[in-house]
Amino acid sequence: MDCFTSWGRYPPHSRFSIVEPDLERREIVWPPSGTLLPVGLGRSYGDLCLNSTQAIAPMRGFRHFLSFDEASRVVRCEAGVSLKEILEVFVPRGFFLPVTPGTKYVTVGGAIANDVHGKNHHRAGTFGRFVRRFSLARSDGTILECSPDKNGELFRATIGGLGLTGIILWADIELVPIAGPWMVVDSIPFSHYEEFFALSRESEERFDFVVAWVDCLARGSRLGRGVLFRGNHSKDADPPDRRSLDIKFSVPFTAPSWLLAPWSIRIFNLVYGAVEGRLRKGQKKHFNPFFYPLDAIGGWNRLYGPRGFLQFQCVASRDAVGEVLDVLSRNSAGSFLAVLKEFGPIKSPGLLSFPQEGVTLALDLPISGPGLFSLMRQLEEIVISSGGRLYPAKDAVMKPASFERCYPKWKELEQLRDPAISSSFWRRVTEGLADS
Repeated sequence: MDCFTSWGRYPPHSRFSIVEPDLERREIVWPPSGTLLPVGLGRSYGDLCLNSTQAIAPMRGFRHFLSFDEASRVVRCEAGVSLKEILEVFVPRGFFLPVTPGTKYVTVGGAIANDVHGKNHHRAGTFGRFVRRFSLARSDGTILECSPDKNGELFRATIGGLGLTGIILWADIELVPIAGPWMVVDSIPFSHYEEFFALSRESEERFDFVVAWVDCLARGSRLGRGVLFRGNHSKDADPPDRRSLDIKFSVPFTAPSWLLAPWSIRIFNLVYGAVEGRLRKGQKKHFNPFFYPLDAIGGWNRLYGPRGFLQFQCVASRDAVGEVLDVLSRNSAGSFLAVLKEFGPIKSPGLLSFPQEGVTLALDLPISGPGLFSLMRQLEEIVISSGGRLYPAKDAVMKPASFERCYPKWKELEQLRDPAISSSFWRRVTEGLADS
């Protein structure tokens, strides 16, 4: 069996068999026994992309573009096509992704399975809202075309369905028109997380994209201080700076544990706040550093040391997020890049989609010892008790009872799950719930 870890490098490893698809016939090869899990670029942070002791099907070989209708702006591509590849082909033609997460190293299949969101949720909702149809291979040999009007139940279950309903072969995605690759961006510092909400609401009226960086180590009157970034696609069609499209450098080794101490994160936050925290308006930026700042650093997950890191992302009420920030600061639990944003009221189309109206906070916490797991439980309880949710794509430790409270429709997905597909995440969070 081969060995693999997720992007967060926790759990430490997962052993599995690889079942390669038949690329010549463009068909899925199903294992004679056990379960299979389709995987793309492996950017899930916890065990969502793992299928320990079972089998995985690498889908990157399915990366052909099949058609494009310029009138409807719909591209049909195979599920292994990455968001980076869509951008490379279509930005020069004047089109952009309708919704994009914080990395472009995500496959179309992965974007659908996790119903990813971005900085424009208040305007656009999730990625799944722009999926028009897809082809789904099931282990019984059937291949179903799914859309809101055809096999609609499977369509809704597959969007945000964690890759469990079947294997997506191709999908139709509606793109949005742009003038060029440039963004017009403001950066506005704020001294307390409460100030963020006023800035966010004012910004969302005029800007398509709004997000903030917060300093999780700041305390007292500076609790949740940060910088809000807001922007729109530029109306200018200036040519791109090709140099900004590539990885700037790669992390050549795993960082030592001492580099992840609270003092080093505190220094980083002070420097980052000083550099980015100056009021700037109307800056012209290429879309890459605006949407994908970490993509410029190859292997950036190595910066979190040999034990890896846990990512915590929730959507909750204002008060709950304030309580989370207070607990983090009191425990000196810092994150290099903690992200704060408000989700709008647009309903997500998927059965188990993560976004709901509220405030979302995402942060990376280096694994330094058992105390971190206790802290994660404390944060989990704050979020769950407020009616909030945790994000499966970022999770590695959520309790089954919390999962059930976050996603009460999970049994509907279990009924539609292909019996030959499973994941380490699904087995972990549904263990003991099936008969409850």
